[in-house]
Amino acid sequence: MKILVVDDEKDIQLLFQQCFRKEIKNGEFSFEFAFSAEEALEYLKKYLPKSILILSDINMPGMSGFDLLDQINSKYTDPPRVIMISAYGDEKNHNQAKRLGVSEFITKPVNFKYLKEKLKINLYG
Repeated sequence: MKILVVDDEKDIQLLFQQCFRKEIKNGEFSFEFAFSAEEALEYLKKYLPKSILILSDINMPGMSGFDLLDQINSKYTDPPRVIMISAYGDEKNHNQAKRLGVSEFITKPVNFKYLKEKLKINLYG
């Protein structure tokens, strides 16, 4: 499964590569990284059929994760699935994420064991 991780924190790339080392090596997951919502939109223009799932932060400079979702929903008739990963786990953000079609909402700090379970559910149904 190809996963696009969208987060302005650049150290997230190394963290994901370490936490998913086994799954990456086994070919279960392949990660791409965008460090802004704008960069994610550019990636999707080129590779959308290959991006099966998006993991996105909410709070980023420029466009927020919610702005990104709004753009994706308006541009694509069959938008990719999105899981939000954010430190902002309050009810208002959860509700807004649901309205925008987020399939899952995970709060930071990320419990990677839980995230792996959710990703495998998305992969295998």
